[in-house]
Amino acid sequence: MDASTGSATQEGVGSATQEGVGSASADGAGSASQPGYGAGPWPGGRAEWPTDPWYDPELLERGDTRNVIDRYRYWRMEAIVADLDTQRHPFHVAIENWQHDMNIGSIVRSANAFLADTVHIIGRRRWNKRGAMVTDRYQHVVHHEDVAGFAAWAAEAGIPIIAVDNVGDAVPVDKADLPEQCVLLFGQEGPGLSAEALEAASGHIEITQYGSTRSINASAAAAVVMYEWCRRYA
Repeated sequence: MDASTGSATQEGVGSATQEGVGSASADGAGSASQPGYGAGPWPGGRAEWPTDPWYDPELLERGDTRNVIDRYRYWRMEAIVADLDTQRHPFHVAIENWQHDMNIGSIVRSANAFLADTVHIIGRRRWNKRGAMVTDRYQHVVHHEDVAGFAAWAAEAGIPIIAVDNVGDAVPVDKADLPEQCVLLFGQEGPGLSAEALEAASGHIEITQYGSTRSINASAAAAVVMYEWCRRYA
């Protein structure tokens, strides 16, 4: 995806050259002797291997211990991405990245779990991928230099921006008019969304809380809101 107004660039999703795509070592696929979890080599040896083009011969031979659902066991990574692309939900996720927030990786992981269309990183291009647990390889991730560029992309695409932050006019997500096609915008741990990001949004929502703390972890909040979207529309 290339947002001409927002300098949005694809972060290597679905590329056959990315960090071991199609390799048994990708995603932590282990040896046949110690698969750990997942599946070992395909039973019966080469003579019993399936011939469908989405299967990876190296995974069939060595086993597949990647963190993927059974449907995708032994599949090539690019084949998994292509299949996901036929099913993705029409909501996007966006995250401001001014402080190199470590929650971004966890949000990307949740976006993959809830089958978001695309994750948008606003601000710093580099982000901490540890929490993503390599799910960024299956999830479309694009970059926008700033909020203005991101907002221009959303306007051109006709996708409303819904800011998730406990600001004064925010509506509880369970009572909010959450559009089926939208981009859910999340801020940094601590400061939340910038004033510019809040202004760019057409709606503000929050998560109802019952304890003493003012806010919950940013990645936890993102998972809650994505689940609410899926509860309504998936």
